[in-house]
Amino acid sequence: MQENKPDCLYQRNPKDIMSSAVPRTGFVVFCVIKMNKIQLEWIVLNKFLVLTLALYPVLKTLGVQIHSAITGSYVAGYHSVLLVNCPTEQTARDIGRYYWKGEIRDASEILLLVRTRTSVVQKLVAYIKAVHPYDIPEIISFPIDDGSQHYMKWMEDAVTDI
Repeated sequence: MQENKPDCLYQRNPKDIMSSAVPRTGFVVFCVIKMNKIQLEWIVLNKFLVLTLALYPVLKTLGVQIHSAITGSYVAGYHSVLLVNCPTEQTARDIGRYYWKGEIRDASEILLLVRTRTSVVQKLVAYIKAVHPYDIPEIISFPIDDGSQHYMKWMEDAVTDI
């Protein structure tokens, strides 16, 4: 006499069990693996992005140094110039001490402003280096983005290409 048992507890042919269970189980396992692979890819991508953003200043500095070393040129935007208002000449002297050849220097210098066309800046740099008494003169160029239209017109007329 057979007891009332649920169908799942009856003995079946093992081949029948395998043929009906494997496709469903295989499909579920495949989906889980696929989801985990996608999740893993996103995790790796997110960690890579966070690491890249965290290391961006270092990577940028290295890139600029490598570019400069290989090409021998300067990369725009790597350095800055500060224009600082000071209440007294003494304050400016205190702030303006600089390090040169192993010691702190306090020198009196005169700032020369040269207005010219951007196309001749490198020719002027070569000339200034040839006649300047310093081994490494401070020569920095700023492009003019905007200003008085009358003044810009005057510069256009007054300053010629060399």
